Amino acid sequence: MASVFLAVFIIGLALSVVALLMGASGHSLAHDLHLGHGGHGHAGHGHGGDTVPLVNFGTVTAFMIWFGGVGYLLAAYSAMLAIAAIAIAALSGIGGAAVVAVFMQKILLRDQVPMRASDYYLPGTLGRVTVAIPAGGTGEIVYSQGGARKTAAARGDDGAAIERGTEVVVLRYRRGVAHVQPWDEIAEGSQQDERKGARR
Repeated sequence: MASVFLAVFIIGLALSVVALLMGASGHSLAHDLHLGHGGHGHAGHGHGGDTVPLVNFGTVTAFMIWFGGVGYLLAAYSAMLAIAAIAIAALSGIGGAAVVAVFMQKILLRDQVPMRASDYYLPGTLGRVTVAIPAGGTGEIVYSQGGARKTAAARGDDGAAIERGTEVVVLRYRRGVAHVQPWDEIAEGSQQDERKGARR
């Protein structure tokens, strides 16, 4: 029985070391094995939630290390029955996994901000022209999104020139270029539609 506990301990420790080395080199073994993804939605590889499932790569390896280590010590250095040793080792493994789960939830993920696809969807975003857009040409706009100020190449939606400092709305975004229309024109068009509707 001691050899089984020892094998579990060594495998868990080896997986932890491999995960640590891969993490230091910019890879994630947990990601490659598709473990630890509960509550996450991908949006440009963004995460739709900030929770980690109880059963993930970190907690599984922690359970293996504690279960194997405590079980080996009990089996090798005590006269305890195998069933009792397994039970105590299992409780130790659960305790070790719980510590890792709490650490991941309270420390590692505490300051992470969930990323949502809607935070990075340009159409409908209000911006300001920082580099004048010539007729039929390309300029630049600045806008706020996802809590940060960003810039993008921009063209007038109808090919018209747009002066620097004009507030614009992004109508669509294609091949790295935002097609925009001045906010005043959109607001004026909306007012005209309302007037026509009132007359009817």
